[in-house]
Amino acid sequence: MSARILLRVLLGALLVAGIAWAATHRDALSEQAIRHQLESLGSWAPLAFVGAYALGSTLFLPGSALTAVGGALFGPVAGTAWSVLGATLGATMSFLVARYVAGDAVRQRAGARMHALLSGVEEGGWRFVALVRLVPLFPFNLSNYALGLTRIGLVPYVLASAVFMVPGAAAFSFVGHSGR
Repeated sequence: MSARILLRVLLGALLVAGIAWAATHRDALSEQAIRHQLESLGSWAPLAFVGAYALGSTLFLPGSALTAVGGALFGPVAGTAWSVLGATLGATMSFLVARYVAGDAVRQRAGARMHALLSGVEEGGWRFVALVRLVPLFPFNLSNYALGLTRIGLVPYVLASAVFMVPGAAAFSFVGHSGR
């Protein structure tokens, strides 16, 4: 088995194990538990929040809840900023996992309809990413992985994600701040 295949299998296994852990430990990942843990970190809380958000979104935890926690902890402005940073990092990690763990296999097995869909998304490039980020019909976590299967460039993906996630993050951050 080549090193590349072994790495893909290892990354895939880690992702599945992380998702399984998150699914079975929902109580440890509640809004109150996250808030308590972050408040205990003092000045390190924003950095820990960004890391937790990035990891959480990679493991399919709801970004809206994480963003609301950010707003409750850090206020609407800083909560939005920290949330967008964490969401962008998490989206990038998911995108890269999909691209390098499953991308080739999915493309090889995809039928004509899937190739047409991927081609249409790729033609839209960053504009399609912007649409996905602005329209709440697209599930955030799933779209991160799905866009990793395309040939959209990493830099346009990251920049469009960061910029066009701001309106939604601001709204959820404000809700979290208001409801704390």
